[in-house]
Amino acid sequence: MFVFVDEAGDTGLKIDRGSSRFFTIALILLMDDEEMDGCDRRINELRVELGKQADFEFHFHDNSLKVREAFLKAVTPFGFVYYAFVLNKDPEKIYGDAFKSKESFYKIVAKFVFENARPHLKDAYVVIDKSGSREFQGALARYVRGAINAPGDRAIRKFRAERSCQNNLLQLADYIASICHRKATGKADADAYYRYISLKEIQFRKWPQ
Repeated sequence: MFVFVDEAGDTGLKIDRGSSRFFTIALILLMDDEEMDGCDRRINELRVELGKQADFEFHFHDNSLKVREAFLKAVTPFGFVYYAFVLNKDPEKIYGDAFKSKESFYKIVAKFVFENARPHLKDAYVVIDKSGSREFQGALARYVRGAINAPGDRAIRKFRAERSCQNNLLQLADYIASICHRKATGKADADAYYRYISLKEIQFRKWPQ
């Protein structure tokens, strides 16, 4: 089993100074190696079909509407599912020491998303985007290694960071995180993208409401 994790939004708490109101984490699960390999190959084929270079990165924020829709149509036939957790950073809804440092912030987010997915995790390889925040990577790795695995029941086998530009499945995680973030923020076009992935969803959780 492989798990791919990516984020959308930022961790800043000063919403009145430009920080995003929401911070979103998406966790993509692929339980079948053949499905994972097939999805990976299909994304490579799509680059050729779209006339893109071999190192072109499917990054939701930077891609055009045409590319976004082509990517979603290409990947949705494959057997992946996802969990999404959205933290509402409204200062009237979250407070206390737990949110005063990035370390504790990341720990809380990691706890929510991995504990929710725990029933589906079995000897999994967890891959996270290396180009993201090193603080998040560190907090996530420490939490995963220290809190998820139980004696005689190893949920996580290995945790590693890779560059999304070199990993097609991390690019899939970027798309899922970005679409879920768009849904949380109420973007007018959110449903146009969400309809492609809604049946892949195990959980979409926004906290606090």
